[in-house]
Amino acid sequence: MLFSADAIKRATHYLSLTSGGLGAYSDSRGLPGVRKEVAEFIQRRDGYPSDPELIFLTDGASKGVMQILNCVIRGAGDGILVPVPQYPLYSATISLLGGSLVPYYLDESENWGLDVNNLRQSVSQAHSQGISVRAMVIINPGNPTGQCLSEANLREILRFCYSEKLVLLGDEVYQQNIYQDERPFISSKKVLMDMGSPFSKEVQLVSFHTVSKGYWGECGQRGGYFEMTTSLPGLLKRYIYKVASIALSPNVSAQIFMGLMVSSPKPGDISYDQFTRESKGILESLRRRAKIMTDGFNSCKNVVCNFTEGAMYSFPQIQLPPGALQAAKQAGKVPDVFYCLKLLEATGISTVPGSGFGQKEGVFHLRTTILPAEEEMPEIMDSFKKFNDEFMTQYDNNFGYSRM
Repeated sequence: MLFSADAIKRATHYLSLTSGGLGAYSDSRGLPGVRKEVAEFIQRRDGYPSDPELIFLTDGASKGVMQILNCVIRGAGDGILVPVPQYPLYSATISLLGGSLVPYYLDESENWGLDVNNLRQSVSQAHSQGISVRAMVIINPGNPTGQCLSEANLREILRFCYSEKLVLLGDEVYQQNIYQDERPFISSKKVLMDMGSPFSKEVQLVSFHTVSKGYWGECGQRGGYFEMTTSLPGLLKRYIYKVASIALSPNVSAQIFMGLMVSSPKPGDISYDQFTRESKGILESLRRRAKIMTDGFNSCKNVVCNFTEGAMYSFPQIQLPPGALQAAKQAGKVPDVFYCLKLLEATGISTVPGSGFGQKEGVFHLRTTILPAEEEMPEIMDSFKKFNDEFMTQYDNNFGYSRM
């Protein structure tokens, strides 16, 4: 009486895929039935076949990234190209595994675009330091920067990986979170397959997805997957399986959640109308929140913010006056840390300093999410603007000596 007939049918279906309920181990790659559903989802999305044998279910996308980097990095002489600003998972994991992070800087003036010339310069500099670059990371849509890569940009990246013989790690966990129509999400795999031979046969690509983002936001479930392309050597695939086997199996309830995510209710299902209404409503609200936040930041003194095209974050640049830089130095704080702490004390708004993600020397940012309730967003941005404009005026006038 509590659940609709299609919900009971789906629960029965997923229980039938297990070897003994949610408490039983699965294959180290995940339940074969769920991997088949993931493959079908990828094929619907991209228009190209996907092999369940090349799909691994994981305890969140982060665990998948760590597994792949563990197989790629042999020591300090191995470098991984990572976008800056970057999600700290990458810098932390590369450091933990004893590898070398090779940064390539996104161009803020071009809406955090990626210039292949910068990639070449980064590789050249790494080679001059005796580092062999073995893989490249892209985050699309971007975290913390919120940009969406165009198809043309993805083609350039794939050609670059082909010429440099790099493994491409496609972090695509925000693929459902798109807030504009000019640059819809397109997967690295689709672009690679569209390019045809020799690229599709030789570029080694691993793509990641998760249940933590989109309109689900089930971060605590820790469900994810990665898909490998057929171009990865067979021996490497076996090693990846061996690494996954160390943990026996990913958690089974999150595997089932992944199945639910990739095979959502279809027309004719009892739940279809409700599912469509709720999921569409969440994404439309996030789109409005992205605009409110971007417009709010750009109305502030000494703040410049690119529009959040995708993902869940805003990453405004905070142009701090000399007085604030002096006050931060006196307090023994990094300038953007100093600013974010003052903001927290004055308003209760908690943000992350841009220095936690990497940024160009002398340039400062903060990252915040667009996730506060939509009805609360105008008040939050008014509170931010009031604090920021007073901060800028006071530190401009007092040369760092402030009672704030």
